[in-house]
Amino acid sequence: MFRNYLKVAWRNLIRNKAFSAINIVGLAFGLATCLLIGLYLLDELSYDRFNANADRMVRVVFRAVMNGGEINEASVMPPVAQTLKKDYPEVEAATRIRTAGAPAITVGTKTFRDDQLAYVDTNFFQVFSLPLVQGDAKTVLSQPNTAVISADLARKYFGNANPVGRLLTIKSWNTLVRITGVIEKVPTNAHFHFDLFLSMAGVAEANSTSWMTSNFYTYLVLAKGYDPKQLEAKLPQTVSTYMGPQVQQAFGMSMAQFSQKGNRLSLRLQPLTDIHLHSNLTSELEANGDSQYVYIFGAIALFMLLIACINFMNLSTAGASKRAREVGVRKVMGSARQSLTNQFLIESLLLTMVALVLAVGIVWLVLPLFNELAGKTLALQIGDAGWLLPMLLLLGLLVGVLAGSYPAFFLSSFKPITVLNGGQRAGNQGSLGLRSGLVVVQFFISIILTIGTTVVYQQLNYIQHKKLGYTKEQVLVLPDAWQLGQKATVFRDQILRDPRVANASMSGYLPAGPSNTNNYLMHPGSNPTQLIKAIRYDVDYAYIPTLGMQLAAGRNFSKAYGTDSSGVILNETAARILGWDGNAIGKTIGHTESDDTQKTYTVIGVVKDFHFRSLHEAIAPLVMALTPDQGTLIVKVKTDDVAGLLASLKTEWENLATDTPFTYSFLDRRYNETYLAEQKTGRILGIFAGLTIFVACLGLFGLAAFTAEQRTKEIGVRKVLGASVVSIITLLSRDFVKLVLIAIVIASPVAYYAMNRWLSNFAYRIDISWWVFVLAGLLAVSIALLTVSFQSIRAALVNPVKSLRSE
Repeated sequence: MFRNYLKVAWRNLIRNKAFSAINIVGLAFGLATCLLIGLYLLDELSYDRFNANADRMVRVVFRAVMNGGEINEASVMPPVAQTLKKDYPEVEAATRIRTAGAPAITVGTKTFRDDQLAYVDTNFFQVFSLPLVQGDAKTVLSQPNTAVISADLARKYFGNANPVGRLLTIKSWNTLVRITGVIEKVPTNAHFHFDLFLSMAGVAEANSTSWMTSNFYTYLVLAKGYDPKQLEAKLPQTVSTYMGPQVQQAFGMSMAQFSQKGNRLSLRLQPLTDIHLHSNLTSELEANGDSQYVYIFGAIALFMLLIACINFMNLSTAGASKRAREVGVRKVMGSARQSLTNQFLIESLLLTMVALVLAVGIVWLVLPLFNELAGKTLALQIGDAGWLLPMLLLLGLLVGVLAGSYPAFFLSSFKPITVLNGGQRAGNQGSLGLRSGLVVVQFFISIILTIGTTVVYQQLNYIQHKKLGYTKEQVLVLPDAWQLGQKATVFRDQILRDPRVANASMSGYLPAGPSNTNNYLMHPGSNPTQLIKAIRYDVDYAYIPTLGMQLAAGRNFSKAYGTDSSGVILNETAARILGWDGNAIGKTIGHTESDDTQKTYTVIGVVKDFHFRSLHEAIAPLVMALTPDQGTLIVKVKTDDVAGLLASLKTEWENLATDTPFTYSFLDRRYNETYLAEQKTGRILGIFAGLTIFVACLGLFGLAAFTAEQRTKEIGVRKVLGASVVSIITLLSRDFVKLVLIAIVIASPVAYYAMNRWLSNFAYRIDISWWVFVLAGLLAVSIALLTVSFQSIRAALVNPVKSLRSE
């Protein structure tokens, strides 16, 4: 029986080639989109789950409120790990990471750069499941100046030789390190990626007892079944016990007095598996994902699948008149309704399986491009993932049943006497209301995605062109200038003599891209209890003019004033929070230095607010202090011959006899990279919105064809009575346009609400304009008209004699 069902289904598929092709292509694109997004979502949700104890690992983070300003940091103080392990038996293990940047590393006569390093505790490889290819996890980092290297980096440094026991020199720190272990690599779905793990044993900072600096990423393994919330409830006492005395010493007030002023210091626990999608703290180890995009893309996958299924149901019920006599004859010959239902379901499943095979092929072809757009390394490896093939078959089965159930029950319900007498016109019966509703749903989804894509692009364009308070164009960044040591000043002076260079400054603090960061607690000189959390920039005399910043009051640092070493420049936000808006010049601020001494600085200038963080965040208070010749070299260029200038800079760099490679970047590109996630999301959203509209149009095209066919005799009569081609086209298109207009009315408020929610993540954002909805509506109507018009024109141009003979 099943074989007969399959044979009849195949014959019907071949007989109705156009109908089958539309359904197969629509389903294939829907399934392919679903598969692509499914792979993306599985990757996003898998972060850090490779760790054996992932379900009971947490990261300790620092949260505080200082005079109304919030601090949310991913790193905490050096003693936190040891203290929590000692004080709370439910903490089975604690380990730390301390970032070390990308210093110059010398192996033999070669110098390497751009490989990410980190200091880790000796038990790091016992806590994190990063299996060692060589070495013992318990002892591999037990000694100072030892390191574990990734297999890829080992091949880069040592070729095919065994790296264990080999030495390398971290030139930037003049430190000799011995390789004691090798890991294959850090998985791509980890929230950190380092190439070299250095032992924290013997590092003085790691043994600091200070609770006032936070540079250590701290992870705990809790007892099985233990609720992290219970431990988190105990942490305020830890803060009071250990941080309280140091607050008293630094600020001259007890923790109780500190809290009474509205300040708050706290440690919180964050599940390890929440870091990638649910954490947006300052100083994250890497840029994280966003759970919002997981929900958005998940919804798109379901929408695409829904639209493909809607197409199938629409076309099947619209074409029911073609199968009506077949059903009538089968019933007269004794076929039961269940038998007919099974027949039509088998046809649906066959068509779905053909579409599924095509969808897998589409995914295989476009996956490299999708990986490039999304910044992923996804792979469709059916043979390697034993669960994937059953999941694909189950997906095909579910879609086939979902898409085919209603048409199967609808077609099998025809009454044989009525059908054989020509009394049932399936395309004009009760299914019409359902089909109309499904068309509305299709365009409802398409319009929402169109509006969403437009708003995303508008916001990205706003970000690109917003006045930032500094000049990012024609600014060259040389991040390794600090490695020149005393020669850095010589190098700067040399390039300043080049007429193609307008200015140059040395500072590791940049308003875009990777930058030094320095939290700074200050208070008005007359009120040491009014603590304000700010960011401190160490700059030189040329920093402000090089970056094109503007002063709102006062002056820049100048060599003509010998007292500027104890002067500071505030941004407008800092002056306002201190209560000095408009009269900050000459005021003083106090700060507790690292040696616990109090130092007073005089405000000599106020710089206009500029964006030194993502536009997701409001501008924070900023203090600029004069600390010349530090860090990165920032060069303001005044030539179109940038390539020639770079060649000259490289030559001068190499003439200084340094083995550090010449590297550079542009400030505007660093700025753009800050919003790389949004740019990728915008591109992907645009592609999926286009695909959704394409699949919706496929269904509309098929429906228009069936409508024109069902009204063939009516069209012939109208033409005989003098109807024009335009009036025929209007007649056939009018109903579809009405459905699209209904979809526009329903979709617009939903899209407005959804995009307002998305824009709320930006401190600086666009307002959604009315014309976005008009544009989306006109686009939807235009696409619907173009899709339907092809069939309408074709029907309208048919000779009426042929039309009248069609039945």
